[in-house]
Amino acid sequence: MAELQEVQITEEKPLLPGQTPETAKEAELAARILLDQGQTHSVETPYGSVTFTVYGTPKPKRPAIFTYHDVGLNYKSCFQPLFRFGDMQEIIQNFVRVHVDAPGMEEGAPVFPLGYQYPSLDQLADMIPCILQYLNFSTIIGVGVGAGAYILSRYALNHPDTVEGLVLINIDPNAKGWMDWAAHKLTGLTSSIPDMILGHL
Repeated sequence: MAELQEVQITEEKPLLPGQTPETAKEAELAARILLDQGQTHSVETPYGSVTFTVYGTPKPKRPAIFTYHDVGLNYKSCFQPLFRFGDMQEIIQNFVRVHVDAPGMEEGAPVFPLGYQYPSLDQLADMIPCILQYLNFSTIIGVGVGAGAYILSRYALNHPDTVEGLVLINIDPNAKGWMDWAAHKLTGLTSSIPDMILGHL
């Protein structure tokens, strides 16, 4: 039978007691970022109300990171995993973030009234200046996925002086309207793939 021996283990980098000021500052920053719930706002535009959430404090002479999600998602389901990723913490501590939820896509959104005409993708792009004016932001770095990428690209074409950069993922320049997409999803069980492809041409 082997004899048990006592082993002394010393921490190479102590967790709490005797924490260095730099480590404590990093831990505080990480906790603040993870616990930040953001401030949700709603603004009226010529095409209806739009909801967006702002995280962080605006920094002078820095653009805001402005996100727009894809169809069927909201900003949390589309962008939260990216902005909670560890390597993104250095970026988000230096920029304010504005996450737009397209009308009806925000959490707890009411059902649209009968006869409601959903804005086109171009009209959704025309809502962005109202958001920036409300927040008093002069420039953005746009991050968009799918339909959100198309919306941000349309905005950038119409307002190039306010866009410092774009990150566009899965952009479809021949995108259908959101209502066309929803109608296709509902009737997609009986339609064929060639019909779907032809619809985008």
